[in-house]
Amino acid sequence: MKSALYKLSATQVLELFKNNTITVETYARALLDRVNENESIVKAWAHLDPEFVITQAQTLDQVPPDQRGPLHGLAIGIKDIMNTKDMPTEYGSPIYRGHQPSSDSAAVAILRASGALIFGKTTTTEFTVTNSGPDTTNPRDPKRTPGGSSCGSAAAVAALHVPLSLGAQTGGSLIRPASFTGVYALKPTFNAISTEGQKAFAPTFDTFGFFARCVEDLQLLTDVFGLEDDESAKDTPLGEVSIALMKTPMWPAAGPGTISAMEKAAAILRDRGVKVEEVSFPPEISGPDELKRIQKVITLAEAQTSFLREYRLDKENLAPEIREIVENTTNVTHKEREQASDTYSQMRHVMNNLAQKYTAILTPSAVDEAPVGLEDMGRATFNTMWTASAPLHLPLAH
Repeated sequence: MKSALYKLSATQVLELFKNNTITVETYARALLDRVNENESIVKAWAHLDPEFVITQAQTLDQVPPDQRGPLHGLAIGIKDIMNTKDMPTEYGSPIYRGHQPSSDSAAVAILRASGALIFGKTTTTEFTVTNSGPDTTNPRDPKRTPGGSSCGSAAAVAALHVPLSLGAQTGGSLIRPASFTGVYALKPTFNAISTEGQKAFAPTFDTFGFFARCVEDLQLLTDVFGLEDDESAKDTPLGEVSIALMKTPMWPAAGPGTISAMEKAAAILRDRGVKVEEVSFPPEISGPDELKRIQKVITLAEAQTSFLREYRLDKENLAPEIREIVENTTNVTHKEREQASDTYSQMRHVMNNLAQKYTAILTPSAVDEAPVGLEDMGRATFNTMWTASAPLHLPLAH
């Protein structure tokens, strides 16, 4: 009879470890059994060595209770743009096939020091840029995309392979896959966590983040990475909570699934006594076309630098869209980049002022439900404008 330990949240498993109810090895074997059940369909892993997983688990089992870290034994998937000293890191690119870094990224090093079981490397689109690539499917419906670029990290959590995974977002690579696969995701405030040892795309926007199946599990990771507010958290009665319902200028792009989810979320909150106020996008910020243009100009300009090395070394094995970025086929000028950066800084200030007026802002995570097929991983239409903030995706409606 197979173990059902894979169904437990990270918080629940951690409690079992603390009570010495189970060993890390027992837990790891249960997860590997689960992977064997459906990985041939989900295809969430770029690299997974079962024997090495067990070796790590056995090593963790030898750690005395008083020396265990806060994440002792918890299995975590790592997006394959983050360096790992004992696993290949290929960035979703044939150029780096078999590439073995000599050290961990800062994030992976922190996880190891906290006692985590680094389970394997999850799939990503090429350098997180392309909108297709891996054959990773959506565990909720294999005929649909899990979203990109953190496709494997979202799929691995949704498929119950691991309770936690790491991802990264430049446009919508955390929040959108979480929406498509029905899991929780947190993209912390920009630069709250070091991206050292992580392949850069557009440093102005590149942000590290997490996937989990519940808020409590996300909290485990925020604690380990020291994500604390300036003020101590306190319980707030629901009647004193104020939510800004912001459809944003992109609302005309919203599909029926997103419209229904937003309406349902607002209704649930109001039924519980929460004040929900529909708020317009700040008038100081331009319309949707200008918002998209600013983000695109900054991203393309910075990506030219990020991928110049690969272009010089082996441009034939770069995806065509990445070659076009380096070649600046859109003719982005230095003046355009400077103007876009200045406008973006002003936007951040305006949005921060707005956010301070409310407990939270409720806004869409995706245009609609996950598209059918693997050729199109969806669009970051509702994500890019929040990339400097700290979005949290909650699967409010299934």
